[in-house]
Amino acid sequence: MALNRTAAVTSDGPAVLGASPTALFPAERVAISVVMPTLNESARLDETLDELWWADEIIVVDGGSSDGTVAIARAHGAQVLIVRRRTIAEQRNAGIALARNQWVLALDADEVVTRELRESLASLTRSGGPSPVAYRIRSRNWHLGRELRYGPWGRDWKVRVFSREQRFEVRRVHENLAVRDDVGRLDGALLHYPYRDVAHQVSKIATYARWAADDLRSRGRRGKLRDMLVRPAWRFLRDYVVLSGWRDGAPGFVVSVVSAFSVFLKYACLRMPGGR
Repeated sequence: MALNRTAAVTSDGPAVLGASPTALFPAERVAISVVMPTLNESARLDETLDELWWADEIIVVDGGSSDGTVAIARAHGAQVLIVRRRTIAEQRNAGIALARNQWVLALDADEVVTRELRESLASLTRSGGPSPVAYRIRSRNWHLGRELRYGPWGRDWKVRVFSREQRFEVRRVHENLAVRDDVGRLDGALLHYPYRDVAHQVSKIATYARWAADDLRSRGRRGKLRDMLVRPAWRFLRDYVVLSGWRDGAPGFVVSVVSAFSVFLKYACLRMPGGR
């Protein structure tokens, strides 16, 4: 995966992962505040923060890591805020409240900013005219040794750049910015490496399924048997057939199956929440 990650970055420009930034780019700081929620991300955080040498401010909002995440963040000069037992949305909002720049980039520890996106951010922060309050960014998802170009993963856009007055809606999973209108698009992309392997993916979606069930339950939803039968089947059909996930080969099939399984888990947790 490390080789693929390097190739992904260099395909967007001449940068080489881990190389000295001053040897490849002008030493230009971009007046943007990067806000990153973390929890036990020591395995990849050092590499991720190395790639953010250009950001004027980095705010790491940690959820109570038990590994070296906080030490790594501080070693890179990031401002660290500890916010335990809160949702990712609440972590993001706590970091946004501390931002000193007008523009904020909400980033995860498993994401890399391409050179084209960095240049778009630099242009945005230098512009003085009226502009949208938030921007969508394309997310290019890598898993199982390749970029997933089809299915829902090949058309993934996220609102991740916004003015510091904006906040995320508080929910357990799939947190979104509260802004609905006045959203633009930026050139460039986020390179997203969400899972180490299939086992990590299954472990992660099991946690998210429980959280998603909690969100539904808080809104008065009740689990039904037909949800566990019909919704996973439709998810697989949608991702693999309708949205052409089959064109990603074996990885497309695997992620479509796991995606359907995540839907089953969500509604199974909703119907049978278990003990507390």
